[in-house]
Amino acid sequence: QVQVVESGGGLVQPGGSLRLSCGASGSIFRIDTMAWYRQAPGKQRELVASITTGGTTNYAGFAKGRFTISRDNAKKTVDLQMNSLNAEDTAVYYCWANIWGNRDGYRAYWGQGTQVTVSS
Repeated sequence: QVQVVESGGGLVQPGGSLRLSCGASGSIFRIDTMAWYRQAPGKQRELVASITTGGTTNYAGFAKGRFTISRDNAKKTVDLQMNSLNAEDTAVYYCWANIWGNRDGYRAYWGQGTQVTVSS
């Protein structure tokens, strides 16, 4: 069974940095685009950044210049380096990936989410 699991959330002070990691496991044939989304209380889930297998990245406006998405195709991981964090970045961050599973076919997978809280 394919799973996507995040780690690395926590409490950070304004102006600080945090790195989120996400790994895919299970019977996987191929992973296509991977991404990070976030959902703040009372708001809709929104894209933070995405990255293709070839390394092409796309960032939301609020993430440009502060966040960096990267992936390791061999390890089936995607990371999100977040710098200059502010209170508006407080949210649950979700990993997302389009995965071709050997048994489950091609579909999108979500992680369970990891809380990021920016507060002094």
